[in-house]
Amino acid sequence: MAAYSMDLRERVVAACDDGTDTRAEVAERFCVSQSWIRRLLQRRREAGSIAPRPRGGGQTPAFGGEAVGRLREALAAQPDATLKELARASGVACSTSAVDRALHRLGITREKSRSGPPSRTGPS
Repeated sequence: MAAYSMDLRERVVAACDDGTDTRAEVAERFCVSQSWIRRLLQRRREAGSIAPRPRGGGQTPAFGGEAVGRLREALAAQPDATLKELARASGVACSTSAVDRALHRLGITREKSRSGPPSRTGPS
């Protein structure tokens, strides 16, 4: 969910500072929650700003720098390797999902190998 705009924040703070309406009435007029107004005023009081805080950066990718090169080498050496085998060959302790995301970032698609056994269900 995106942060509320600075325009809305300024109008809500101005309405609260005006003092003619209660916080509940201000919240209803601007379609925001009373708790958000409370936190907004608390942020202004403690930090001196009503601007939204920056979003978190998330977890750093398991494959960065040299690990990406090792992943490419492992894939070139054994194209039919499973994701778990690629993680082991590249020397990175991570999940198979991390390997899949790294391959996706590199633009490498994984195709089924024709060397595997045929399906037991057969053609319909």
